[in-house]
Amino acid sequence: MPSAQINQPSNQIRLTNVSLVRMKKGKKRYEIACYKNTVTSFRAGHESDLDSVLQIPNVFINVSKGQVAPNDDLKKSFPGMSRDEIVVEILKKGEIQVGEKERGAELERMQREVVEIVAGRLVDPKSKRVYTVGMIEKALDQLSSQGGHAVGRQAAKGHGEGGASDRSNSREQSTATTDSGAGISSVGGEAGADGEAPAEKAKPKWTGVTTNKSAKSQALEAMKALIAHQPIPVARARMRLRITCPTSILKQAVKIQPQSSKPASEDAAEEAVKGTVKDKILSFVEQVESQDVLGEEWEVVGFVEPGSFKTLSEFVSTQTKGRARAEVLDMAVTHEGD
Repeated sequence: MPSAQINQPSNQIRLTNVSLVRMKKGKKRYEIACYKNTVTSFRAGHESDLDSVLQIPNVFINVSKGQVAPNDDLKKSFPGMSRDEIVVEILKKGEIQVGEKERGAELERMQREVVEIVAGRLVDPKSKRVYTVGMIEKALDQLSSQGGHAVGRQAAKGHGEGGASDRSNSREQSTATTDSGAGISSVGGEAGADGEAPAEKAKPKWTGVTTNKSAKSQALEAMKALIAHQPIPVARARMRLRITCPTSILKQAVKIQPQSSKPASEDAAEEAVKGTVKDKILSFVEQVESQDVLGEEWEVVGFVEPGSFKTLSEFVSTQTKGRARAEVLDMAVTHEGD
């Protein structure tokens, strides 16, 4: 029988249930064959046995064709490293190649995680109650289907009788947003005086969940888009803080920034610098829950907008030289139920 008809390679290894990890070094691309769902466990530290992760402890140029990487190429691309060390390097830093089903499952998991984070951080501005995960998901789907913009009854109300109310709700969402809005209004007023239309700042957009960003960063983008477009009435849930400060520095004078970057007069400029440490701290607190003096320390517990927390922390650490403290009691104060 002619040898051309014999198709029984004794050294052929068929790889099934495989997940590829690739790394490009210079002009060469290297691959290793791993079992599915084991690479992420290895990188997270849950799995340390390489035999449970790798199907074959070797480096390939092309796994599907069984082409093993030449030693000379490996030495040039990974100088001073053994083949086993190269395998671990690719396993830790390489790009995971996943199939369509795995990609769909990962996208679904990321979608669920993002929506749960958003649902725990946003509330109805009036009732301060949280929305269900389903309502948040529906609102995000509405934004993504419209290219990141909310066009509907809620958006139309902003131009009608409810426009003032919507703008009021927007001002309540975060101090940071309010400050930037005030700055834009000021610039817009000056531009209007010169007869030029003010430049409108582009609103955040939401186009859907991806797998190449963390759930936390995507949730932040989703919250910004929901607050900007208001497909449903939403606002950031307030933080509950305990702020303590020595009574000896409460009455120290501090500079309080004016609403506009350009004071209308010298009197306004003088007014801008008047204030005490206590006044400055209380200016960040939207609602005071309790206020007391305990020995030589003044303590206030209250609710602060998330956008103001960073500025408050910076003031506490710099202006008081670390003698005052801001302690987070609750990251997001919400009300549940009917």
